[in-house]
Amino acid sequence: MKPFNKPFLIIKSAVFFSMVLMLSLFGTANTASAETLGMFGDWSAFKIMESGKDVCYIGSEPEKAEGDYTNRGDTFLLVTHRPFLGELNVVSVRAGYKYKDNSDVNLSIDDAAYSLFALGEMAWARDANSDRKLVTAMRKGIKMIVRGTSWRGTITTDTYSLKGFTKAYKTSLTACGLK
Repeated sequence: MKPFNKPFLIIKSAVFFSMVLMLSLFGTANTASAETLGMFGDWSAFKIMESGKDVCYIGSEPEKAEGDYTNRGDTFLLVTHRPFLGELNVVSVRAGYKYKDNSDVNLSIDDAAYSLFALGEMAWARDANSDRKLVTAMRKGIKMIVRGTSWRGTITTDTYSLKGFTKAYKTSLTACGLK
């Protein structure tokens, strides 16, 4: 099989994250198109307007997705900043399926382990301090693994590269006037 060329992946990634973020996090009313700030390694950075205010985010898809499933939706991880609401470094994971009710999602960065709470198809850190710790570890890390359980009991393991995370992260901070 012939691999995709990088320009195609950049366009695919930009369109993918723009559409997913707008539809899943904000809805279609009140949101303009995302401005692509760039692709940095395996991470992309974007900026949108929400109610006339800047929202910046970075995102990536897993480089490897494993599990005994036949059908799974889009899977990705985002770090979002909404400075006008005081929300910085909000880490979220979309599983591509509904998580098991009252389950935790295990996230590891290199040798450090973290726990996220699941709700529907999304998982989040429990508080702003946990978000901050995750982002610090992601900036220093090489590989991140997310393990979750679907409502059907299927266990999935998604492996993310952290190559380019720091550059994408810094670009998102600058775009939202945070650095």
